[in-house]
Amino acid sequence: MKDIKEKVLEIADIAKACPENLQTVCFETLLKHFLAGFETAPAKLKKEQLPRQPQGDAESKAENLEGQTKQEDLRDTDIHVKVKRFMQKEGVTLEQLNNLFFREGDKVLPLFDDLKTTQMKESQIRVALLQCLIRAISTGEFETEVEAVRTECTLRKCYDSPNFTANFRHSRTLFDFDKFDKKSKSVRLSESGRKELGDLVKKLQ
Repeated sequence: MKDIKEKVLEIADIAKACPENLQTVCFETLLKHFLAGFETAPAKLKKEQLPRQPQGDAESKAENLEGQTKQEDLRDTDIHVKVKRFMQKEGVTLEQLNNLFFREGDKVLPLFDDLKTTQMKESQIRVALLQCLIRAISTGEFETEVEAVRTECTLRKCYDSPNFTANFRHSRTLFDFDKFDKKSKSVRLSESGRKELGDLVKKLQ
């Protein structure tokens, strides 16, 4: 527990170095990656390993611990109708989505680590496409915040600061905007972008 506490404090210090509006996203993302290594630990807890207390309380505590990190497959009922139409059109299956994402409570989180490209521009666009899909699964809107893309690219070590804006401009057919500049706050997928996303989901299998 001491090691975990020290790691969480270290992550908090890293997040504080980010702009204020990104600190929460950065902290949650780093913490998620760190905790991924412990994701199965609560399930392995045995009742006799818990502190001595009335049996009912011990069982309740074990169940709560399991619930805090329980990872589940996406269900058909979790998928927004707009995403179901996208899946049907692009030939994407629920099994393929579950190979890339999982559900934890009311959140959809990524399973993949490898974007399967070494090009920074392509990595940036793939991050944007996948973030749009994550949001759409819950809301039906294939869009994401520009700063969220920047943050994830930084964490994945594919952030090309001098060309970040230009990369979006050069991929303008994938996004539904007339103009993209440093003041742009979000991006939304075009029809071409959704097709590219469908192909990407299959590539990452």
